[in-house]
Amino acid sequence: MPKQKTETFDAIIIGAGQAGNPLAFALANEKWKVAVVEKAAVGGTCVNTGCTPTKAYVASARAAWAISNAPNLGIQLPKPPKVDLKAIRLRKDKLVSASRLGIKKSLTDSPQITLIRGTATFMDRISLKVGSRVLKSSKIFINVGARTRIPEGFEAMEYLTNSTILQLDKIPDHLIIIGGSYIGLEFAQIFKRFGSKVTVLEMGNYLISREDQDTSELVRGILEKENIKVICGAKCLLGKNSKSGGVTVTFQREDSEKKISGSHLLIATGRTPNSDLLNSEKAGLQLDKRGYIEVNPKLETNVEGIFALGDCNGKGAFTHTSYNDFEIVQDQLFGEKKRTLKDRITNYALYIDPPLGRAGMTLEQAKASGKKLLFASMPMGEISRAKEKGETYGKMEVIVDADSEQIMGAAVLGTGGDEIIGSFLTAMYGKISYKTLMNSVQTHPTVTELIPTLLQQLKPLEE
Repeated sequence: MPKQKTETFDAIIIGAGQAGNPLAFALANEKWKVAVVEKAAVGGTCVNTGCTPTKAYVASARAAWAISNAPNLGIQLPKPPKVDLKAIRLRKDKLVSASRLGIKKSLTDSPQITLIRGTATFMDRISLKVGSRVLKSSKIFINVGARTRIPEGFEAMEYLTNSTILQLDKIPDHLIIIGGSYIGLEFAQIFKRFGSKVTVLEMGNYLISREDQDTSELVRGILEKENIKVICGAKCLLGKNSKSGGVTVTFQREDSEKKISGSHLLIATGRTPNSDLLNSEKAGLQLDKRGYIEVNPKLETNVEGIFALGDCNGKGAFTHTSYNDFEIVQDQLFGEKKRTLKDRITNYALYIDPPLGRAGMTLEQAKASGKKLLFASMPMGEISRAKEKGETYGKMEVIVDADSEQIMGAAVLGTGGDEIIGSFLTAMYGKISYKTLMNSVQTHPTVTELIPTLLQQLKPLEE
């Protein structure tokens, strides 16, 4: 058998996602010879199964909701709207395809970049096998992402994931969702607004466990107001296909066994990194107990010359954190070598309607810091613009370090919350005193104008 020819590159990037692609272009700009290995569609989770397709569905669901609720604003409609899921999917596919093709063209048009299709596995710390090809480099960047984690008791049955649910052409009669966090709750509201009956089963005692419990309860109220059934404390879940079609889920709650049947099942119980596909032990990579590739603040692994970016390193699970990983590596390679993970302030959004925007610490996290805290919270119902829009549900809250006057965390649950949170985030990155933001003049009539009013109500947090 002839010896395999080894192809040598200045860098190999495993995964054409939201960190891998910009890194490839940055390396190519420096005249590096780069191999980009991708086992599926280019663009990663964001383009293919995450941000782009799901937010397209959110927009369609919002339109259906707005039409149904138009009578509340004095607009009378002759009949309720009809949801065409196939048309919604085709619109989503068009958006995804345009992004995907644009990325692919940029990669293939670059003379410095070689796009290789297939699954990469380590042979040693500088060599990878992709199909019949052997690739070699002293610089390897892992951007393999993550996938849906399937819990025990559901492996052998028919189920949907955040990816496959986007391929449905028919609206489910009754969608059961296992998992009451970001992905599960977004799809719960989407498909309820499309016309499905929806039940959410969450093992924990409240939804989105990383949030403070009072925020969780407000989120639950939003969902239940739209007649989404939420069951928390559902443990020891087991699923099976029903003989008559559909699915049945058995669970324990309050020391009794219960069952629920539906037409479709969506599993949204978290993500697992794709590091298990790499044969990482051949490279000597160190993984944590959940399978995430361990990195230092510069995103270097324990193996010299190998970096891990994006969802697979467990340091963030969002497009913006993946892109920031790219920015850190770019700075470490070609910049001032000052940017690290330590600079990043946690921020994210839950894209139910109204959305939740979060920046920095939750109240429970801030309390655990041991610092002297100031805290304020106000309901969205006190904002004129929210009243005018007829969308008054939610709250805005902020946490401040009393000694430094720095904002430690903020949350905006309400209309425009995913955008408004940026005002707090900018102040946090700028390290400005909360008083500067408190004394600012914000545009009227907007929801953002509540921020100075909120900050004026800061009070010492009692233990």
